[in-house]
Amino acid sequence: MTFSLEQLVIDNDMITMTKKAMEGIPVNEETLAVESIDQVGIGNNFLAHKSTRDNIDLPSSPMLIDRLMYGDWKAAGAKDIATVAHEKVVDIMKNHVVEPIDADLLKDMKAVVDRADKAFRGN
Repeated sequence: MTFSLEQLVIDNDMITMTKKAMEGIPVNEETLAVESIDQVGIGNNFLAHKSTRDNIDLPSSPMLIDRLMYGDWKAAGAKDIATVAHEKVVDIMKNHVVEPIDADLLKDMKAVVDRADKAFRGN
């Protein structure tokens, strides 16, 4: 069997984006961007408008997927998602600090295991 930490990181990013999208997108004056439509004009390009850039992450906020325009992505090194995921895995493995389990919770967990062991042994 094999397991890919990079795939796990990519899957986590996809799940996180899906959960965020399922929360919905707020509908208000800012997100409707009526003023922006008036400024840019119907049928013109809204992608470069400040309101689009400000709200681009509302439906999802990916950790790995790069939303740069192609030329900017190429100039930034043209890293594919597998490379970015690998860099994230290396960073996590190097820098992640596991918070210790609270002593009271650890004690309760040990009690559950001890009861299960005792029941298994038939004591």
